[in-house]
Amino acid sequence: MIYEIGKLKHETLLGPLAAAEDALARLDERVARSEVGAGFAERADFFDSISSMWVGGELVHLEDLVLHDAQMDIRAPSHELVIAHRIVRARRRVVRNNPGWAISRAGIMGLAGVTEDPSNESKDVDWEGEGSGRGFIDNEVLSPELVEIDKVLAETSWLVEAAPSQTAKTRQPELVVGELVIRDPDWDETEKTTEWFGLLKQAEIYPPTLAAAILWDAWEQLEPMQRQHWLGQVLVSDYLRSRGKVRSHLLAFSVGLREMPRDRLRARNRTTRLIAFLDSMTAAASKGMKDLDRLTLAKRQLERRTEGKRSNSSLPAAIELILSRPIVSAQMVAKAANITPRGALNLIRELGVREITGRGRYRAWGII
Repeated sequence: MIYEIGKLKHETLLGPLAAAEDALARLDERVARSEVGAGFAERADFFDSISSMWVGGELVHLEDLVLHDAQMDIRAPSHELVIAHRIVRARRRVVRNNPGWAISRAGIMGLAGVTEDPSNESKDVDWEGEGSGRGFIDNEVLSPELVEIDKVLAETSWLVEAAPSQTAKTRQPELVVGELVIRDPDWDETEKTTEWFGLLKQAEIYPPTLAAAILWDAWEQLEPMQRQHWLGQVLVSDYLRSRGKVRSHLLAFSVGLREMPRDRLRARNRTTRLIAFLDSMTAAASKGMKDLDRLTLAKRQLERRTEGKRSNSSLPAAIELILSRPIVSAQMVAKAANITPRGALNLIRELGVREITGRGRYRAWGII
């Protein structure tokens, strides 16, 4: 399949484009200047991950994802939970690198977990000077051991030569079936990824949000990755970061996609899909602004509880954890503040954080 940008209906796209550009600019400015910007960015990783799974048709509970990230699972992690946590780790890896790293070939292969086979085999090197003669093993030293290995192979060669046709008949189908279960051999990821890379240069002439929408639509139509389709949301967010539209953090793009009806995201008309993607950016920015307001208000209320406390109090560490995670448990607070779980419960009670679960066996608190 070949994806062509072609001619866009600018008159129809102008309104949603202006709204998306304005909303993302406001969000980026507020996060950059906010005192809770770091915590907001960390919380966005979890919200974007579960929203990405939701868009893909999978349900992952927020509390399970947070506990799995803290290595405090209360049950065996499911396959969907492992994928959701991989999205969280991918977003963190993108943030640690320079803007635009994710949309490079090395970045995509690194996030997808694909390792390139070295094209060059090891060659003999004539070492001279310091360190010469090291790293090589003389064959004469191992000659007795090699003779014994050849002897054993000669004695057991009849096992391999006994029924070669039967071995080929029994083993080859199993290998083919196993390969088909893992991935489709007709799915050319290299060709599709190369075509998507070609669209990156073509999209540079458009505004950042419109270019991101085009790249997202191309990713959905081409489907470059057979098993890591969730990479599209991460790549689009990093593209906006590389264009300087959202520099303060990695946009939680999937949070906005979750608000869009499926018939708009999967419409046959490309203009309808592009408008839906632009509206999803506006929705993600709107939800980000509300979350930022909640965190700012919660931080001020929690800091009032620390007034008059001793300098070595564990309350600041607990507050920092609460502001950086959607939910927290007593064990997570105890680990962050280096105190006992009983002491963590006392801290949470003193801070007056809202309880989320309301159960006696498993309790969690958070700002949602």
